[in-house]
Amino acid sequence: MSGPYLVFVLLLAIVFIVVTTSKFKLNPFLALIFASYLLAFAAKLPYDKITTIITQGFGNTLTNIGIVIIAGVIIGTILEKSGAAIKMAETVIKLVGEKRPTLAMSIIGYIVSIPVFCDSGFVILTPLNKALAKKTKTSLVAMSIALSTGLYATHVLVPPTPGPIAAASNLELTNILLVIVFGLILSIPALIVGNVYANKVASKYSLNITDDVSYEEVMKNYGKLPSAWKSFAPIVVPIILMALGSIAKFPGDPFGKGLIFKLFVFLGTPVNALLIGMFFAFLLIPNVDKETKNKWIQEAMKDSAMILIITAAGGSLGNVIKEIKVGEYLGQTLAGLNIGIILPFIIAAAIKTAQGSSTVSLLTTSALMLPLLPTLGFTSEVARVLVVMAIGAGAMTVSHANDSYFWVVSQFGGMDVKTAYKTQTVVTLLMGIVTIISVYIASLILL
Repeated sequence: MSGPYLVFVLLLAIVFIVVTTSKFKLNPFLALIFASYLLAFAAKLPYDKITTIITQGFGNTLTNIGIVIIAGVIIGTILEKSGAAIKMAETVIKLVGEKRPTLAMSIIGYIVSIPVFCDSGFVILTPLNKALAKKTKTSLVAMSIALSTGLYATHVLVPPTPGPIAAASNLELTNILLVIVFGLILSIPALIVGNVYANKVASKYSLNITDDVSYEEVMKNYGKLPSAWKSFAPIVVPIILMALGSIAKFPGDPFGKGLIFKLFVFLGTPVNALLIGMFFAFLLIPNVDKETKNKWIQEAMKDSAMILIITAAGGSLGNVIKEIKVGEYLGQTLAGLNIGIILPFIIAAAIKTAQGSSTVSLLTTSALMLPLLPTLGFTSEVARVLVVMAIGAGAMTVSHANDSYFWVVSQFGGMDVKTAYKTQTVVTLLMGIVTIISVYIASLILL
């Protein structure tokens, strides 16, 4: 098939995904699978091979990323249910001080959203957010925007949040630690923008806090919280293990080639590191009955199941795109435009704005980008990581009425829709722009 025709049918597949998920509310899994078949038939792939191509893409994605996603979701669920997220918040407030309440909430969101979904993180931290706003006499809108942007920054950029992990998998990245490090660094400008916007703009909007519960009462209501080290361990330990695993592979063999080397390489594998983090999370489970414990795990399994099937469906689409070789033509054409790292940002932002889900934007864009990488010159490990960051920047641009997170922030933050558009929507636009600028600067230095 000719290059222009393949690009045309690829665009049709993308439009199909956007329209069916946004207007007709079709589940993203079905939209991605149907789009895979639509693209395969339109590109006239051999009929006897289409099913195999789609199922192979589905299965290979689950093989690469399935256990990692499940372990990450279990960690996040336990942190949420056990009160560990609140303990982390309390620790940050003590370090930052109550005189900087918006900064405290930004940092709290930034940390909590690494393993916990931003929607859940905002809900569980809302009582603390309101109580701290009341105690410090700070605008609740400002506090809510500080919290929401802190959560949002790491949600789209830092594993083990499923979106960035899935994007890294689609781009065939194996060094998850590198994605974490770049994500933590490149999400800082977004965090700063969110905090500045909260202080300078969102603070002009005031809301009456009807909750009578004080900060002290909120903390007391949670009962005995786990210790700080237990709360942070499920996040910190896997990162340390992955770091040691990477160091073990450095030239010069810093740990030799014996047992210590083999041990660190084994423990530093993302799957093993996150499973160990999951075991540390189990230490947070209080002495409750077995039924309650099982409910926590079952809830995590249900949450991870939807993420897994959507991620795997994205792998199916990616495999079809790879098979029809549209990437070769599209890559050569786009390479002449010299927009480089901006391209994945534009695609991700368009998909995010149109259909609302950051995760779907990350999955779809990464699947589209894989066949384009060689032609665009993004072949090194660092280049692929920066493509993940660019996609993440697009996946945060912008949060508005078709995004569930927009409604979580507005409803739990006590804002009307007009105020939410002026704050949450505008600030996510600024966060996306600042992040892609940071990624572009990093690409000039590193590529």
